[in-house]
Amino acid sequence: MASSVQSPPPTSSGTVDLQRSSSGALALVFAGDWRVGSANPLAPVLNRLDDAKPLGQVTYAADEVDVWDTSFLLVLRKLEAAVIERGGTVSHETLPDGIRRLMALAERGEPQGARRDSPDESFLGGIGEATLKGLREGGQMLIFTGEAALGFVRVLRGRPGFRASDLLLIIQDVGAKALPIVTLISILVGMILAFVGAVQLRQFGVEIYVANLVGIAMLREMGALMTAIIMAGRTGAAFAAELASMQANEEVDALSTFGFNAVDFLVLPRVIALVLMMPLLALYADILGILGGALIGTTLLGLDFSQYWAQTLRALNLTQLFIGLAKASVFGVIVALTGCQRGLFAGRSAAAVGLATTSAVVIAIVLIVVADGLFAVILDILRL
Repeated sequence: MASSVQSPPPTSSGTVDLQRSSSGALALVFAGDWRVGSANPLAPVLNRLDDAKPLGQVTYAADEVDVWDTSFLLVLRKLEAAVIERGGTVSHETLPDGIRRLMALAERGEPQGARRDSPDESFLGGIGEATLKGLREGGQMLIFTGEAALGFVRVLRGRPGFRASDLLLIIQDVGAKALPIVTLISILVGMILAFVGAVQLRQFGVEIYVANLVGIAMLREMGALMTAIIMAGRTGAAFAAELASMQANEEVDALSTFGFNAVDFLVLPRVIALVLMMPLLALYADILGILGGALIGTTLLGLDFSQYWAQTLRALNLTQLFIGLAKASVFGVIVALTGCQRGLFAGRSAAAVGLATTSAVVIAIVLIVVADGLFAVILDILRL
C-alpha cells in the first residue's frame, strides 16, 4: 500500500497588543507562535501606534510567546523602526536574554551609514571623519618613514635585519621582471612625444628639433615619471598585497613574536631594492624613449638616423641625466614606502587586502606627482 506524506499542520498565529499602564507607559505585548509561516498581522498595532502619540518610551513584553525563531527579530526591528519614526524610543530590557543578545548582534551587524540622523549632520560628519582619517594616516606614514630611516641607519652600521638572499630575490622581481612593461611604455611614450612635437614643428620647417624635444623630455622628466607610475601599479601594489596578506594571516605577529623587527625584515629590503633599481629602469626607459622618438623621426619626418642622433647628443648633458636619475630614486622611495605602509597597516580580512592594494597605488601616484612638482619648483629656483 502506498504511503502518503502528510503536510505539517499550519502553525498558529502570534498576537501583538499595545497596552498602556497606569503610569502612562506603553508596552508591546507579544503572545503565541512567532515563527516563519505563522500569520502575524502588524497593521492593527501600527494603526494604534499612530493613535497613541506621543509615544515616549515603549517596552517589549514577550513572556507569553510560546515559540519563536529569527523571523521574530525581524518583527521586533520593524516595530522598533515604526516607534522611532513616530518619535518614540524602545527599551530592550524586558526581552528574554536570548532575544536581547540577538537584537544586539543585529544592531552591530548593521552596515555603517544605514542610519543617519540628518543629511546636514552626515555631510559635515563625513568631512570631519575624512579629515581625521587623513591626519591619522599622515601621522602613521611619518612614523613609519622614521622607523624605516632608523632601520637604514642600522644597515649602514653593518646590522641589517634581513637576509642578503631576500634582497637579491626582490631586486630580481622589481628589476629584471619589470623590463617588458617598461620597454613597451617607454617606446610608446617616446613615439607619442615625437609625433606631437612633429605636428607643431613641421609648421616652421624645423622638424630636426623633435630630437631635442624627445631627448630632454625623456631624460629629465618622462623617463623617471612613467617608470615610477608603472612601478606604483606593478611593484607598489604587489608589496601592499603581500604584506597585507601576511598581516591577515598573522604572519607579521609571528615574526614579532620570534623577535624579528617587521620594518627591518620586510620593509627595508623592498625599499633598498626599489631605490637601487629605479635609476637603472629610468635610464633604460630614457634610451628606449629616445629610440621610439627616432623611429618617428626617421619614418614620418624623413630625417636621417645619424643626424637625429647627433642632434639628440647636442641637446643633452649630464646635468639633465642626473636630474632624471635623482627623481627616479626619490620616486622609488615613495613607491616602496607607500606600498609597505599600506600593507602593514591593513586590516585582517580578505577585503582589507584589496583596499590596501588600491590605496597603495592611488597614494603612491599622488605623491609621485606632488614630488615631481616640488622638483620642478626647486630646479627652477636653482636655474637647472
